Amino acid sequence: MDDTKLTVRAVERALDILSLFTDETELSLTEIAAKTELHKSTVHRLLASLEGKGYLVRNAETEKYRIGFRIWELAANMSQSDDPGVLLQPEMERLRDSLGETISLYVRDGNERIRIQAVQSNQAIRRVAPIGARLPLSVGASSKVLIAFAEPDEQAQLLQELEWASPADRDAFVGQLGDIRRLGYATSIEEREPGAAAVSAPIYNRAHKLVAALGVSGPSNRLTLEKMKEHAMLIIEGANRMGKMLK
Repeated sequence: MDDTKLTVRAVERALDILSLFTDETELSLTEIAAKTELHKSTVHRLLASLEGKGYLVRNAETEKYRIGFRIWELAANMSQSDDPGVLLQPEMERLRDSLGETISLYVRDGNERIRIQAVQSNQAIRRVAPIGARLPLSVGASSKVLIAFAEPDEQAQLLQELEWASPADRDAFVGQLGDIRRLGYATSIEEREPGAAAVSAPIYNRAHKLVAALGVSGPSNRLTLEKMKEHAMLIIEGANRMGKMLK
């Protein structure tokens, strides 16, 4: 194998290692080797390079690695005008203050949705929504929105490719899509997580392209179906305001 291919492989492996930290806060060398299916000696060399460049930091006591400050420096240079998570945060905070529940922003990535921004409720009992979490598209209010308002061809492909717990779950999901498009929002109660409920509406940009789902979530004993119906128009109006801010 020539030097160019070796260099490219090393870069790909290093990026694979960094990608593990989208789901984990700290990882040991052994854990990283297991997750990447690479030999420990190879992982050790890559970790040394990433640590040397400041992309990872090793805890001397636990010998586990975490994201380094270089990553945050790169993130700080993202264009705020192009980042909906940054641009829409003030409107999300406004909606949080109005409804009293946690507000999340989701985008679709392949057959998953990613929470790219979240504003936590100020209530003592609240739904905590970690930014960067990847969630299945087959369950949840925001998943329904991202599929219900997708282009027909795209929607058909997603419904065919997604993994479902059972055929009945798929049928129930598909059966709600028409009503969701008609009403302009979707709801879910304890579908993905016991004790949690959510309501979501689509965000379209000024070119009328679906760019995200705006989700409101909280404890199911407080965010009841009746309460979600009461909130629906405020959420749709909030999503419309946010959409006008996006190109």
